Amino acid sequence: MAEPVSELDRSTTETPPANVLPPAPGPRAAGPWLVGAAVTAVLLLLAGRYGYHRDELYFLLCGRHLDWGYADQGPLVPALARLMDTIAPGNLVVLRTPSALLAGTAVVLVAAIARELGGGRGAQLLAAFLGAVAGIVLGPGHLLSTTTVDLVVWLAATWCVVRMLRTGDSRWLLGVGVVLGVGMLNKLLPALLAVGLLAGVVIAGPRRLLRDRWLYAAAGIVVVLAAPYLVWQAAHGFPQLSVASSIAGGDSSYSGRLDAVVLQLVIISPCAVPIWVAGLVALLRRPAWRAYRAIGWAWPVVFAIVLLGGGKGYYDAPLLLAVTSAGAVVTAEWAGRGAVWGRRVLVAAGAAVALAGSAILLLPTLPADRLPGFVVDVNYDAGETIGWPAFADSLAAVHRGLPPPQRSRAVILTGNYGEAGAVARYGPQRGLPRAYSGHNSMAGFGRPPADADVVIAVGWARPDQLRGWFTEVTEAGRIDLRVDVANDENGLPVYVCRGLRRPWSQIWDTEVRHAG
Repeated sequence: MAEPVSELDRSTTETPPANVLPPAPGPRAAGPWLVGAAVTAVLLLLAGRYGYHRDELYFLLCGRHLDWGYADQGPLVPALARLMDTIAPGNLVVLRTPSALLAGTAVVLVAAIARELGGGRGAQLLAAFLGAVAGIVLGPGHLLSTTTVDLVVWLAATWCVVRMLRTGDSRWLLGVGVVLGVGMLNKLLPALLAVGLLAGVVIAGPRRLLRDRWLYAAAGIVVVLAAPYLVWQAAHGFPQLSVASSIAGGDSSYSGRLDAVVLQLVIISPCAVPIWVAGLVALLRRPAWRAYRAIGWAWPVVFAIVLLGGGKGYYDAPLLLAVTSAGAVVTAEWAGRGAVWGRRVLVAAGAAVALAGSAILLLPTLPADRLPGFVVDVNYDAGETIGWPAFADSLAAVHRGLPPPQRSRAVILTGNYGEAGAVARYGPQRGLPRAYSGHNSMAGFGRPPADADVVIAVGWARPDQLRGWFTEVTEAGRIDLRVDVANDENGLPVYVCRGLRRPWSQIWDTEVRHAG
């Protein structure tokens, strides 16, 4: 006699009739917790190598101007940056501790999703390992990053949804609402996950959820928790839209539609591609996983939105990692059938390659002064953690070369927020004046004084735009990071600009301010 199906299974309109319950969750396993703890420990051990990332320098500046929102993010990470820097000023290990803990949590959540899908201890351990070597976990996990927060938010929400689909208890949607609402105080991207999951339910069921009171209660929780940031965005004219438009135009790292496609093949690991493909197919076709087909459809929907909208190619990666959890279950089953030893050796060999590649490309294991160019080509963020003290030294050399009367009234204008953050962090001990920038929320932190007519400008590869603001623009030096690294700052010209053509009040918001 067929076993009775859950209420959610019974409500869908799919055929054939649902007469198979989802498998029971796998046994609890200690292995994923050990893997997660190991990831956190490794990230903390390596946290002090290289230096600040440009985004971290920006978060520290945002933390000095605490608010309910910023042009490109919510208040969560700037508040964390301020807290960590207050506990231990200038300590990279302490600053990055929240991300290291979140990365370890993400590893555990990947395994927890595999367990909910019925994965045994081997499948859970494989899922945890895939999370541990994933680019989307290790790369952001090494830095204080909004991406690491997003990662845990998406995985936790997906775990709640999987558990809800397995048990038929829609009250788990309240957990989804809490997680997404908190996540919206970091970025607005959890709304993208919500859209993908709802689309999956519309496509594959259970459509009864669309009428469930707990779904609307969860939506209310999201709105209430996210309200401070949404109100801030509305009060400031939704600057996030300008940032998104700039990203869609390709004016940002990891943006561009071709990059988005390529990133799907490497953002977990190239070795993991067959695994997540197998997981996606199983979610969409495996009879025993019929209840989870909404999860299988959610990822292609989210990826299509990212691709068509021109978002950054890693936006969908947390959901792809959840699909990889399903693939870990399928792969563990495959490795236990037929020519067991041969299959297990193949899985182990792929795991070894993935581990070695992640250690070299994603973590600061190589000396900063001998970092191969291919590492920065693959991992753009690695280059942005090298050379900021030397960057400030280069500006200080130009500043010292100014005549004393000009030196006393000079200010610094930077092209991006990381450069302004570097001056804020390293400039005072070098006698540098305050840095200003029109980049994202930096534009709202103040413009130069009205009488600031001597400007040291950096961040412009060519002086064309500067000549529209100043009567005299002279190259006075170059940024020398003293290492051979191809990042956005090394070798940039440093200009001394004099004679404002128009007051700062006239050009700041209309010409200097920019998003990206």
